[in-house]
Amino acid sequence: MPLLSLLIIALMIVALIDVITREDSQVKYLPKMVWIIIVIFLPLIGSALWFALGREYASGGISIPRMPRRSAEPTAQARPAGQTWSPPAEARTTEQQIADLEREIEEWELRQQIEARKRERGEPDTT
Repeated sequence: MPLLSLLIIALMIVALIDVITREDSQVKYLPKMVWIIIVIFLPLIGSALWFALGREYASGGISIPRMPRRSAEPTAQARPAGQTWSPPAEARTTEQQIADLEREIEEWELRQQIEARKRERGEPDTT
């Protein structure tokens, strides 16, 4: 419960700061002073009303930036005429990456075996 109270207080403070810093032309439906009183006396509802109704957003609403959609292959418009898409020269396939990882695992296992044999013989560790 204390966490919920802190969140409501934080929301109220953010709403109050937003109301106070807005220009009068960006406040809708009620004067700024009335919005401040609503947010203070009804912290949760007043803050929600302020962000939903009271403030003016650019271009008529809340704009959430969206990432552009990417396709697996560039579109024909993005490529110059006559050119086809090809992966970069240094790009490796998944199979190549798996093979590299398997080689690394084998090398690690061999090193572990060598170290174990050295310990069995009582040889000093040189690494």
